[in-house]
Amino acid sequence: MLTDKMMMSPWDRWYSTSCCLCCHVRTGTIILGVWYMLINAVVLLILLTALSDPEKYHLTSAELANDLDVMDDANMCIASAISLLMILICGMATYGAYKLRAAWIIPFFCYQIFDFALNALVAVSIVVYPNTIQDYLQQLPDNFPYKEEVAALSNICLVLVVLLFIGCIIGFKAYLIACVWNCYRYVSGRGGSEILLYVTTNDTTVLLPPYDDNISVPCKQAPPSYISAEATA
Repeated sequence: MLTDKMMMSPWDRWYSTSCCLCCHVRTGTIILGVWYMLINAVVLLILLTALSDPEKYHLTSAELANDLDVMDDANMCIASAISLLMILICGMATYGAYKLRAAWIIPFFCYQIFDFALNALVAVSIVVYPNTIQDYLQQLPDNFPYKEEVAALSNICLVLVVLLFIGCIIGFKAYLIACVWNCYRYVSGRGGSEILLYVTTNDTTVLLPPYDDNISVPCKQAPPSYISAEATA
């Protein structure tokens, strides 16, 4: 038993059909896809509302105490397109998990990998350039909550707090990636596995091959009839 576990590949060792200690990976992927769709739908609604009335929702450089506008019309259009694309990708993952279509889950899994890589790059950049946190705090508006209290902390303390926060986010995203990957493996296994049918009688149990195999196997030549065989004899 121990040797079998040691010979298993790392992917098989971490494979599990349950997530969050209570639900199946297929159910978890469906819930995750719906949750992401709702978030991106809300973001898309806010962006479209801001585009419809730019004078009310547009933030000027004077209000933000910097030289550049945070969100102009072009950036809002790009953000709206990204939100619409994310809704499509999350919908594909939800449909793929529900209908057992493994290929439909791949775009959402690739998005998770890309998002995980971005968060990891942010963590690496903070370690390499710790002064970027202070620069970011200085760019915040003066009426930002707890700006002075956070800026009063030492640089090392800020780096540790931010790294701890980003580390928790990265760990949670890695767990979600594992759940979606296990769902993909489960759906792929369900789609490619052979369905075996057991017919049980009182005395014996007969294992029938899959239906598709029966169709694909050519029929043998039928035996001669009893009359023709008797005539030849």
